[in-house]
Amino acid sequence: MQSVLRVLSVAVVIGVSLIAAACRNEAGLNERATTNQNSAANNSTQTNDNQNRATDSTNANRSSEQEVNSSEDFEGTAGVTEKKKTNIDPVLLRTVRTAQHEKFDRVVFEFSGRELPGYHIEYVDRPARQCGSGEVVRVAGAGWLLVRFTPANAHTESGEPTIKDTEIRADLPNLKELKSICDFEADVSWVLGLAHPNRYRVLELSNPARLVIDVKH
Repeated sequence: MQSVLRVLSVAVVIGVSLIAAACRNEAGLNERATTNQNSAANNSTQTNDNQNRATDSTNANRSSEQEVNSSEDFEGTAGVTEKKKTNIDPVLLRTVRTAQHEKFDRVVFEFSGRELPGYHIEYVDRPARQCGSGEVVRVAGAGWLLVRFTPANAHTESGEPTIKDTEIRADLPNLKELKSICDFEADVSWVLGLAHPNRYRVLELSNPARLVIDVKH
């Protein structure tokens, strides 16, 4: 009889131990699940915060551009504008956008970092050509303003383009279309198609580095 009681006692102890272990395991699983959920929520929040900051930054850039000489008239030039830069690494072009103002149309080339590449801007009277193939690029308008950046790239080190829209229909009073014609060997070039080859001006903005081209209506 005593042997039977000892066996039952041992069985009860083992059973209680197993139940306790199971409870501890379940608690640990629940704790890990809660931790993972919190981590995922934190990551999601961080991603949203980064996206919001990027959006806020873009909106702030556009807002500041709207305020920069947005209504004043300017003399401008119809000639060549050039600024050379040497001994710098290629600068990455990350976005191109347009805007209409009271007396002119605006194109903004935004780059990564704080430094602009060198640039060469001039009106051309011959059809623009792709730098690789030499094929003629047809651009809307009656005047064509060629914008060339060196050293610059419009693609990442892995070859991914940083500008999705390489053909932009602007349909503004003077600016009708923009097309990319080169992204090769640190040479990035665009052509602005204009209804009239009017005078233009160039502005340099910082944080981030931006080149602004305003063309009179």
